[in-house]
Amino acid sequence: MHYGYFDCFNGAAGDMILGALIDAGCPLEALRDVVAKLSLPGVTLAAEKVQRHGLAATLARVEVESGSQKAHRHLPEIVRIIDEAGLDPQVAERARLVFQRLAHAEAGVHGIAVEQVHFHEVGAADAIVDIVCTCAGLAALGVERVGCSPIPTGSGTVTCQHGILPVPAPATAQLLRGVPVTGGKEVGELTTPTGAALLTTLADDFGPLPDMTIKAVGCGAGAREGHKRANLLRLFIGERAAPDVGEQDTVAVLEAQVDDATGQSLAYTCERLLEAGALDAYIVPIIMKKGRPGQLLTALGRPGDVPKLEALIFAETSTFGVRRYEARRAKLTRRHVTVETRYGPIRVKLGERGGEIAQAWPEYEECVAAARRANVPLQEVQQAALQAWSRKRDGP
Repeated sequence: MHYGYFDCFNGAAGDMILGALIDAGCPLEALRDVVAKLSLPGVTLAAEKVQRHGLAATLARVEVESGSQKAHRHLPEIVRIIDEAGLDPQVAERARLVFQRLAHAEAGVHGIAVEQVHFHEVGAADAIVDIVCTCAGLAALGVERVGCSPIPTGSGTVTCQHGILPVPAPATAQLLRGVPVTGGKEVGELTTPTGAALLTTLADDFGPLPDMTIKAVGCGAGAREGHKRANLLRLFIGERAAPDVGEQDTVAVLEAQVDDATGQSLAYTCERLLEAGALDAYIVPIIMKKGRPGQLLTALGRPGDVPKLEALIFAETSTFGVRRYEARRAKLTRRHVTVETRYGPIRVKLGERGGEIAQAWPEYEECVAAARRANVPLQEVQQAALQAWSRKRDGP
């Protein structure tokens, strides 16, 4: 498994992460092509070799022509920029997830709805480039899984659009919930909201450097010099054995709220979603604004199937919007065995994890058919199949 590990020696920021990717071998020209697709007027990407406390590193720098920098952007505008860029679907989806995570953190800090959040520094062109190009850089390097060290936050205060704030900044603190952190050895803001959003969204695991065969090391520099430590972040790229924990994949989750649909129409929509390739579709009753009862329609699908599933939801329901996000999914490795019962042969679905059988259950449709043929309760056939499986597993 091609693995990338971020060693946050002295914090993390968007430019440091991007610089480490370039230093580890991601072609700068490929990232410049990504910037061009974003259609941000007067914005270019540059990189140069620098030293931090005598250590060589790459400083990534987003250059914005005078008068081209926009004061702030709302989340829908940023999502539109990403959607219209014609990026690789996985790169675009990851970038959207990072910004959505940022929006939720800002909304929690300010006590407002996500739709009301407008980004200042985070919505600037340099942050958009840092986030999108980081996602593109990981893809270009073929990184399949990402790990990260505990994240240093720093201490003291930081000055921003909202005035003087404590370190870690409130949005950064929100983003780092549930993640191992350390204060670090420097005074000041070591990890920015952009850096925290990138690492907490993209990293699959946190902890010390794991067993791996290192193929490349990249060092990304921050803009300032560290007082006592080199202001840089390292990225280790290499191979490590994939954990034997069953299968893992990424699914797209689509959600729509409706309050004026009949049960029949929603059931039909679920049927059509499944026919169109959705991995699952279900309905949950909810209470919407103004106390109106409604339904939450959710569909799980492969990322490549998102456009047709979204189109189907818009066609079959009255919703004005479909939320979408990516979710990582761990699955048991599945296989079937056929057992002989007094009701005939029945297939039993087995789920394995780490080479051990974790679940076993007879196939529903086959049990239903057998129960009808024999005119016996369904549970009787299911139990007979499980008993036959137990005998087959344990042997004579």
